[in-house]
Amino acid sequence: MKYFNRSATARNFIGGLAAIYLTTTPLHAGELSAMAGESIDLGRFHGVVYFTSENDGFRVVATIADGEAGLPMRFSATLADNHTTTISVPGELGEAAHSLEISRSGDKLTVKEVGFASSPEMQATAE
Repeated sequence: MKYFNRSATARNFIGGLAAIYLTTTPLHAGELSAMAGESIDLGRFHGVVYFTSENDGFRVVATIADGEAGLPMRFSATLADNHTTTISVPGELGEAAHSLEISRSGDKLTVKEVGFASSPEMQATAE
């Protein structure tokens, strides 16, 4: 069973990396569908976020990297109804951190940038 988990983890990691480089549009107002990656831009950190519907909730996965040369980092959380999680990355020296808030309400997933450089236009909703 450990072999399968490692293999699945490696596939998910590689898929996340590929999505970072293949997805070129930033997070914007619109719908985020299950398994459809959406680009995110958190200051100097860039990446992709997607979700899958699992038995115990929406599994949200975000892969980000510090610029093109930075090592990618993967974040994953399973959100039950009415739960929220936040991904926060440091800003440049003297700047505030950048944060991405991911919330689930019923069958909808809302992803929005909060904190520094926050704007109402930076939202996506999924059903």
